[in-house]
Amino acid sequence: MPKLERGIVQVYTGNGKGKTSAAFGLALRAIGRGLKVYVIQFIKGGFDYGELYIVDKLPNLTLKAFGRGRFVTEKPPEREDIEFAEKAMALAEEVVKSDEYDIVVLDEINVALNLKLIKIERVLELIRNKPKHVELILTGRYAPDKIIEAANLVTEMREVKHPYNKGFQARKGIEY
Repeated sequence: MPKLERGIVQVYTGNGKGKTSAAFGLALRAIGRGLKVYVIQFIKGGFDYGELYIVDKLPNLTLKAFGRGRFVTEKPPEREDIEFAEKAMALAEEVVKSDEYDIVVLDEINVALNLKLIKIERVLELIRNKPKHVELILTGRYAPDKIIEAANLVTEMREVKHPYNKGFQARKGIEY
């Protein structure tokens, strides 16, 4: 039985830090209220992220990461990267339509779109056909204009200052 009367589409994008963190903050809040959350991570499979260590300890949170443990930068992308993104998108379609989850987070889907790992029309169709009560969260840099137009809420994280520019390395538990 869905717990949200009306779910919207949220987008967290921009070149600043905090898109995935914002999505997980929302997920944590939702779990605290008894909502069920499914997080599908595009491109992040095989990486050692802190969120992977907490998933099994939280009720009502499922996470599945796809990818081969390296950053995708090739254009056109390699076949294996496309296959991982296709699997992630197929799962996203299945989970959104299942009526089992109140919130579905598609983490880094905007990056997958930018790299042409999946087709934008498929994501727009998912947005158009999602059940009324499902909250859909799309994260990642480079959110396409069509995704921004289709969303109900868009937040752009803008980098003002970042310690990487002064030589700081990513820290366990903070950046990953």
